[in-house]
Amino acid sequence: MFGCLVAGRLPQTNLQQVDETHAVFELPAASSINHICVFLLGSVPFPDGYGATVHFHWPGRGFQLLGMLSNGKPSAIFRLRGTFTSQSSNTNAAFNKADQPTSGSDVTAILGIAIEPLLTIQAEMSMLPSSVAKASAMTDPTILAEQIVKNLFNYVSGFVSGNGQSITPDNAVPVGLLAKWYENFISKIKTSGMAFLDNTI
Repeated sequence: MFGCLVAGRLPQTNLQQVDETHAVFELPAASSINHICVFLLGSVPFPDGYGATVHFHWPGRGFQLLGMLSNGKPSAIFRLRGTFTSQSSNTNAAFNKADQPTSGSDVTAILGIAIEPLLTIQAEMSMLPSSVAKASAMTDPTILAEQIVKNLFNYVSGFVSGNGQSITPDNAVPVGLLAKWYENFISKIKTSGMAFLDNTI
């Protein structure tokens, strides 16, 4: 029913069932993981009113809620590096069976999936730490597109035309101005990721 894809690796469909509503993926060489995509395979939808929460586990640190999947949101991309903290935001007992320490030069992390009612999932999502919630929101292309457009509009609106009026959507915008915005936008992404979009009003 589920698959996961670590950036730069082959897709995984080797899901291990823990019980009727919980399953895990093992993620070897976890220290090299930056991003992970979790998705429905499309063969079996969730029952009406149900979805799944996605949890990440680093050995010895417990499981942390990353986000969710549903029939309306069948895939999600999560940034692990820089967003995972040592404090667990989830104490789901079903996953404890998979909470085994790993020794060696690298570790095997675990991606946990729990099928739950959507009302329960919404309540859990509302309790995410703000930094994780923002990262989860960035996986929604609609929200991301809206923030990018607001960033462009704010940038262009900051310039004043010769008659003292601000540029509006009805006024012509010089192509060079858009090119300058694009250069600044790409530069900010390269230096700080998408975090600067949180400041867009």
